[in-house]
Amino acid sequence: MNDDVELTVLMPCLDEARTVGACVAKARGALAELAVAGEVVVADNGSGDGSQKIAASEGARVIAVERRGYGSALQAGIRAARGRYIIMGDADDSYDFRAFWPFLERLRAGQDLVLGNRFKGGIRPGAMPWLHRYVGNPLLSGILRVLFRASVGDAHCGLRGFRRDAILSLSLESSGMEFASEMIVKAVLHGLKISEVPVVLYPDGRNRRPHLRSFRDGCRHLALLCSTRIAAYGSAF
Repeated sequence: MNDDVELTVLMPCLDEARTVGACVAKARGALAELAVAGEVVVADNGSGDGSQKIAASEGARVIAVERRGYGSALQAGIRAARGRYIIMGDADDSYDFRAFWPFLERLRAGQDLVLGNRFKGGIRPGAMPWLHRYVGNPLLSGILRVLFRASVGDAHCGLRGFRRDAILSLSLESSGMEFASEMIVKAVLHGLKISEVPVVLYPDGRNRRPHLRSFRDGCRHLALLCSTRIAAYGSAF
């Protein structure tokens, strides 16, 4: 970590050539406008469409992550980050990186993990599939709340901020999408200070099939929640 860098904006990336440049430009513009000493890091997971070159041309520091998976890319990005705080978000332009100020305010005030809540901030038409909005996300978020007594309204929001040292102390391991749940439940179990801020979810700009596989990744989230609960308390219920 570099003491001169307060904030790292971290973006996992896999074939996001259409949008990663705009995301990096927005984040860098906000850092400059708000006079925050920061950097943008793109953790590239093996893009074959030139995403790396586009991100670098917009001023991002690009790191190559060989081990595939959303969680793998984020773990590598967190380790490589130079900032005291990290704000992470997808590189598909579904989040506006110019709106990171509420996250940074909470982190500066002493919060360890600040989660975005799309249900409070707003979900634009076409931004989230019906199955995810009304079934998958509410169900898995509800199970997480029950199993870990966590006051979390949107456990799967991809836009979140945290203290780098606090998250590194959790020794997160998940390589896939379930990394998002692992971060929350281990933060709860370790007594970290957690809060939420409203965020807006926009339709993403991709022209390819999403990396998320609803049934497979939903099952992986559920398995992670149950196994972590059993390891912590000896029972899933």
